Amino acid sequence: MDSGGSSDMTLAFELDALKSLADPNAVFNDARGWTSYVGVVSDKPTYVVTNFTRKERIRQDFFSGPRGVEESLENVKRQFDTERHVFVGTDDEHRQQAEATGWEYLPLDDAAEAAGWEMAADDDETDHFEEGDQRDDWP
Repeated sequence: MDSGGSSDMTLAFELDALKSLADPNAVFNDARGWTSYVGVVSDKPTYVVTNFTRKERIRQDFFSGPRGVEESLENVKRQFDTERHVFVGTDDEHRQQAEATGWEYLPLDDAAEAAGWEMAADDDETDHFEEGDQRDDWP
């Protein structure tokens, strides 16, 4: 991907954006070639992000922890002093979060097209339960 200039960049993916990619690990490995730092932010609990990144074998430089997206972006920006801070997300809320914290916003579709990242098929979310589904192994 052409990063628009400097590779002195911190790149943050919103968790849902990352889940929308066919091979999130390959995306992270690719991004490491043209960024200084790359990680995941989310409003979801820490264990959700950790479970996903472990399952996908993603080695991230930072993650949200128990914070929301905006607070995480603010903390990451303070911690990683790079020329650019770019937030990859999927919707208007993500755009607003980026703008509120001084990050550049990049829609996932634009990032994927520019970088040649493959999007996941819509039916790839087999490990998620629909509302009302019951688990046999859960009390």
